[in-house]
Amino acid sequence: MIEAIVGSEGAERVLLFLAARGSGYPREIANSWSMDVSTVQNQLLRMERDGLLVSRKVGRTRVFEFNPRYVFKDEVKALLAKALKQLPSEVLEQLTLLRTRPRRTGKPL
Repeated sequence: MIEAIVGSEGAERVLLFLAARGSGYPREIANSWSMDVSTVQNQLLRMERDGLLVSRKVGRTRVFEFNPRYVFKDEVKALLAKALKQLPSEVLEQLTLLRTRPRRTGKPL
């Protein structure tokens, strides 16, 4: 969809995930799109290096989100919001499904 603009399918998927959820960590993003974690990590680090994203540590996990000081943040978010509307409803539902409650040990999914 916007792969031609952002450079790769991996970058597109990372940005769409962050636009849908606001923040995320590499394994979470990779699992939602069935991608390799190393591909996601490389994209996140490149975008952080270029100033589009910022990260913070939550425990031992590095969580990424859009940089509020990025000059074109509003334009990028508007483009991604439009791209999210074009996704099939089941893909969008999976992207926005957020399960963060802790689970009892041994409880089935």
